[in-house]
Amino acid sequence: MNSLEIADKPNTRRFLKRTFPKLNMWWQKNRLGYAFLLPFLTLFTIFIVVPVLVAIGLSLTNFNMLQPPTFVKLNNYKLLFLDDDIFLIALKNTLVFSIITGPLGFIMSFLVAWVIDQLRFKGFFSLAFYAPSLTSGIAMSIIWLIIFSGDRYGYLNNILINLGFIVEPILWTKDVNYILPVVMVISIWMSMGTGFLVFLAGFQNLDSELFEAGKIDGIKNKFQELRYITFPLMKPQLLFGAINSIVNSFGVFDVATAVAGMPSPNYAAHTIVAHLYDYAFIRFNMGYASAIAVVLFIMTYSLGQICMRVFKSEE
Repeated sequence: MNSLEIADKPNTRRFLKRTFPKLNMWWQKNRLGYAFLLPFLTLFTIFIVVPVLVAIGLSLTNFNMLQPPTFVKLNNYKLLFLDDDIFLIALKNTLVFSIITGPLGFIMSFLVAWVIDQLRFKGFFSLAFYAPSLTSGIAMSIIWLIIFSGDRYGYLNNILINLGFIVEPILWTKDVNYILPVVMVISIWMSMGTGFLVFLAGFQNLDSELFEAGKIDGIKNKFQELRYITFPLMKPQLLFGAINSIVNSFGVFDVATAVAGMPSPNYAAHTIVAHLYDYAFIRFNMGYASAIAVVLFIMTYSLGQICMRVFKSEE
């Protein structure tokens, strides 16, 4: 580096400071904060942004992991929606599952957390409701399979036969009319743990003085407290619970395969994630599997944006 280049550096800095004074002031003020954010942004980019972009790119190719990917434009998406009848069944099952289990699990988690927050022995009841989320989906499904066993020794069949509601045992995990409801029941029970714990933490962090002020202003019962005080203050927790419910409901896989197998009878419990797993890790068609993943990403992202608008905190 010659002397002219060295002498020119301070001039360049002064020129930039004079030309972009606001940008320089902004950088001087926020550079420490961005330095702290840099590790998170780096990991987020590597493990979230890059995989999503790679999946979008692979969804436009035909890639079997043995040969180089070949560009096929939008053929995977055309095949997905126009020729793949199994995907349409999986899409219908996932939407039905999500519409029922997502809001139901969200509401039940909130109500259970609200009730337990009023009780005396919060720790015991909190552990009882959080425990199912600590077990894997397959382990919990095996326990539930004893209840939904298709013979007379299954708990549910035995109770219904003894009460006279049915004469013959119901094949809960084989009959196409019952497979998806069984998966819904197990999934709702398992999904309540994380959301319930977040809601309970939110209840316990509410300022008691606000409730006292509410009573002075005319609030008469717990339900009015819930509507006028609790809901507005717990919008961040409600947003987290809603996003968590969406991700869990659209990402159902292990419970469905443990209960009904893969593929399930007449694809009655076949979901989008199961379809993705089939093409990615059984058929090794990564291009087509990436197209399925992109469709699932768009659906969950869109619903997440709707939830963010609904539960947006008022400034």
